[in-house]
This record gives sequence, C-alpha cells and structure tokens, in this order.
Amino acid sequence: MPKPICFMVMPFGIKPVEPRVAGAPEQIDFDALWSKAYLPALQELGYEPVRADQDTGAGIILEMLERLFFSDLVLADMTLPNGNVYYEIGIRHASRPTGCVLASAEWARPLFDVNQMRRLTFPLPEGTVTDATAGVVREALQRGARALAEGTSPMYAHIPGFPDPKQVDPNRAQSIRNQLEALVAFQTTVRQARLSSDKARQQALALALRDQHPPGQPVSHAVALELVALLRDCAGWDVTLAYIDALPPSLRALGVVQEQRSLAQSKSGNHEEAIAAIESLIARCGDSSERRGLIGGRYKKLAAAATAVGDGVRARDFLDRAIENYDRGMRLDLNDFFPSSNLPFLYRERGEPGDDQRAAVAAQVARLACERDAQSEWSKPTLLTLAFFDQDVTRARDYAREVRRAGPQSWKLETTLDTLARAVAQTGDPAKKQALETILAELKSLLR
Repeated sequence: MPKPICFMVMPFGIKPVEPRVAGAPEQIDFDALWSKAYLPALQELGYEPVRADQDTGAGIILEMLERLFFSDLVLADMTLPNGNVYYEIGIRHASRPTGCVLASAEWARPLFDVNQMRRLTFPLPEGTVTDATAGVVREALQRGARALAEGTSPMYAHIPGFPDPKQVDPNRAQSIRNQLEALVAFQTTVRQARLSSDKARQQALALALRDQHPPGQPVSHAVALELVALLRDCAGWDVTLAYIDALPPSLRALGVVQEQRSLAQSKSGNHEEAIAAIESLIARCGDSSERRGLIGGRYKKLAAAATAVGDGVRARDFLDRAIENYDRGMRLDLNDFFPSSNLPFLYRERGEPGDDQRAAVAAQVARLACERDAQSEWSKPTLLTLAFFDQDVTRARDYAREVRRAGPQSWKLETTLDTLARAVAQTGDPAKKQALETILAELKSLLR
C-alpha cells in the first residue's frame, strides 16, 4: 500500500536567529534538522516525507499549492518567523479541515496571531543539531504529531459551513459586516484625534473612544491595542495605565501591552519597577530590540535624576547600563532605529576612549534604519535628532521648516526636545551651538 504523504514546510540551509531570543543559538542548520530529525521521525510515523527542494520545479507556486492541498499531512516548522512558512500554513488551514501540524523550538516566539495556535515544541539548544538533540526532536514528533494532525484547522473550526458560502450563516455574515463598519468608524475617529493640532480636542476624542469601548467589556484585540497607543499619545500616562490595568487578563498579558504598561509606570516616576517588569517580560517571552530600548530609556532617566542631585557615581553607573541595553537592542535588530538613535548622544556624554567612534557607528545604523522604514511615524523625528547630533545646521534648519509646515504633532516634537537640547549642550563649536540653539528655540515656540 502506498504511504501517506507528508509535505514539510520549513526554511532551507543555515539561517540566523533574528531577532535574537534568550536560549537560542545564533543560527540554525535547517538542512541538518530535516535530515537528522524531521525526515526519520516522519518515516517512523509511517509517512513518505517530502520537502520543496527535492525537485527542480519546486519553486513554482502551482506545485507548492498542489502539495499543500493534496498531501495527507503538512508539517510546518515555525522556529523562525519565516514569511513563506506562514503563508503556506494559511493556505493549508483554508484548504483542508485537518492534517496541519505546527512545530518549533521551545524558545521560539511566533508572531502574534499564530502564537495562539497549538504547536509541538522541542529543545534546540544548538544550531548544528547534534545527534542527541535530533533524537529528542524525533521523540517529541512521535509523541505529539498524530494528535495535532487530527485537530481541526481554525477556518473550519470557527466558521461553520466553511468553505461553502451557501452553508455559512447569513446572519453571521451581517454581524461581521456590522463589526467591520464599526471598526471603520473607530479608525476614522482615531485619525481625527491624531491629525488634530488642538490638544484638548485630541484628548476629548481619545477619552470618548475609551468610553465607547470600556476595558471592562468585551473588546477586540485590534481596538484595545489602538486605544492603548491613542491614550498614550493623547490622554496621558495615568489614563493609559488605568486603561491597561482594567483590560481582561488575556489582553493585559500580551507582550506589547506589557511593554506599554512598563513605559507608563516609568513615565509616572517608577523607573526601577518598570525595569523589573520589562526584565520579567523578557524572561517569559524573549528578548527584543523594543524591550531593550525601553530598559535603556529607563536607565537614561535614572542617570539624569542622579546627575540632578549631584550623585555622580550612580549617574555614571546608570549611564553605563543605559548604553549597555540600547547597544544590545541595536544588535538584536539593526532595522529598529529606536535603540540605535539614542546611543550617539549617550556615548558622546560618557566620553570614554572609543566612544566617539561608537557614537558615529550608532548614528549611521540609525540613519540607515530610518531610510529602510521611511513610512514609520518615528523616522522623521529620529532624522531631526541625528541632524542635531551631527551639528549639521543646514539639515537641522531644513527639518525645522518641515516641522513648521506639517505641525509639531506629526514630528513628535514634544518627545524629541530633550534629545535636541542634549545635542546642543554637547556642541563644541560656538557658532554651530548658537545656530542650533536658535533652531531649538524656534521649535519650542511651536508647542506654546
């Protein structure tokens, strides 16, 4: 009798682990993982395993679609957030009611939606995949693969009647349409609040949306996350913290919500508590550039506070810790300019041998990251601060004109003024310092 076919969905070759995750190797040899663990385990389970690279035409999308639909089992490795793997999982979930197994290393951090789905996990402490590790992976697959293969895919489980549109409840379809229309209206009000130059109107719109979607009542993830960001930017940190703490536990436990809660704690003056909360989040959910940047920012605040009371020893210690965490964040993700954009000013302030060169490198990393993500709401404000860091008066004037034209809100001016002032204070050339002071004063006047 012919054996059932298992189509393996996974990366090929040696891939770096990005972003870096606690407990993970720097890179993984996926070909070794396939040949030493997946292939023999699937054969022992009675399947005929096949990977997309086993014939020359495997890159053609038609053949990939056929394999995803007709294979008796699809096994998808989610150890890394690989776009092709995610795409193929979605196709399989919509194609067949059962027969899709998700697997990953224990330390893996799948992206938000997929992280909520059941998956088989195994230890993967080294990227070369030793014989001992391969044996543990095979055992995990043999224990858990069959049970997960019998589970119903999300589309079939949650949309009764799928995939036949005639069998789907029309009342449910109208209900979803109503929800989408309500979401459009919600997002329109969010845009109105963010585009308004009147702070009082911004706050009123944000609070009205909060009252329309109170945290104690059922609220969608999308609405809750958007409200957290809107309240943070338009209604103040105390309001944001109160909203987060009233959310249902499932929403409150999300990593991005915990990050914002820690930031709100810090803005209220609880810097040490915020650092401890983010470090606990890293221990539970893994490291990221955003989390290291948040810790670096809290230590930066502590350094400033210690300097203000004349405690030079503690100020220096906090400054070192801020640099350490921002640097770690930059190395975790060179495309995230949040950590790298803070480092140039801190290196220049510390002034140790080699810090000038480190500052220049960090500034270049931040500039390149801004260019790669030019649509980000923070790219232009970051470029403005880097112009001040470079003591480039011409570029700083050009950006200042754009701020006046577009308005201070779109340039996040209120949050960047401290960094601009720090850059001015670090400027040694008297003529450049005076010119930058004039530009800074003009920018400050836009917030009055």
